[in-house]
Amino acid sequence: MGWHVKRHDVVVVGGGPAGLAVAITAARRGLDTVVLERASSPVDKACGEGLMPSGLAVLERLGALAHLDRRDSSPFVGIRYVQEDGSTAEGKLPAPGGLGVRRLALSTALVSRAREVGVDLRENAHVVSHQRTQDGVTLETPTGPVSARFLVAADGLGSPLRRAEGLDVIHTGPRRFGLRRHFRCVPWTPYVEVHFASGVEAYVTPAGAERVGIAFLWEDGTVTGRVGFDALLERFPRLAEKLTGAEPDSQPRGAGPLARMARTRIADRFALVGDAAGYVDALTGEGLTLAFACAESLGTLLPDALAKGAGQDTLLPYERTFQRVFRKYAWTTQGLLMLARRPRLRRPVVRLLGRAPWLFERILAAVVT
Repeated sequence: MGWHVKRHDVVVVGGGPAGLAVAITAARRGLDTVVLERASSPVDKACGEGLMPSGLAVLERLGALAHLDRRDSSPFVGIRYVQEDGSTAEGKLPAPGGLGVRRLALSTALVSRAREVGVDLRENAHVVSHQRTQDGVTLETPTGPVSARFLVAADGLGSPLRRAEGLDVIHTGPRRFGLRRHFRCVPWTPYVEVHFASGVEAYVTPAGAERVGIAFLWEDGTVTGRVGFDALLERFPRLAEKLTGAEPDSQPRGAGPLARMARTRIADRFALVGDAAGYVDALTGEGLTLAFACAESLGTLLPDALAKGAGQDTLLPYERTFQRVFRKYAWTTQGLLMLARRPRLRRPVVRLLGRAPWLFERILAAVVT
């Protein structure tokens, strides 16, 4: 007698925010959904940990916001740029503002909501390989095969599934890297701060009532010598002063190279989502928001796509959604990167925005909505 492998409607590889958001949306629409996560939940990751207003709205629609431990989150009202000479520019976000949230707390909330709506979440589940079948996909794992009608790859920046599907595009531009750590202290501002120094930026996000997250971003070759958290912090004396006496609340965690591209997000019975689908840079803080918007779009589309055979043509609405939201994010990010690389241009621009907060707020509203 042969061993029958249960066939699910959807298998999601990767239990990060994007993968869980797709799974929650699909399960709520009646699809039998399984998530394979190679680590144990909750999953931590180097992340700016800021949710913009539209991303916060998706989290609420998913039903995950109610599961969030508010001690591990902190609202923020806008963005503040801080230059080497202390000059600043700040602008408020559209209502209701944003939310800084510890990545572990976000993961915990999404895992709780996923299980609540019936998602089969399997931890420590490493995908060895995958194979297309006539009407679906079979994944090989150390504990046995997993079969489904549709495969969602939410397996991160380096996405082995994107590579295996032949959708990887080699990025030839400058490589950017990130390094993040938390400190135990009351956030000193209701803004997310972006501090500039030569060749590196520092992002300060409130991530709890008594926690701030510090993330550094830099370009390959712009930081000489040993690249470590303390060495990078020394480049920002004003920021270092704020952290005097504050105890570290996490270990440094890095990521990169950040920029990743895919030829397309969709194929027959297959879709890329989250960082696996494409990533430019963390400069604008919109990574999570972009991931949630696209994950919700894909999860909502899946029942209809599966009813029609889930061929590539049935997934075109998701690809169009991705292109629309990603294009705006990419344009904004490339513009900010251009300024960050050219301090002589950036300094007067930031001073101008400092004198005209209404202009900064108009730009922010156009970018985040």
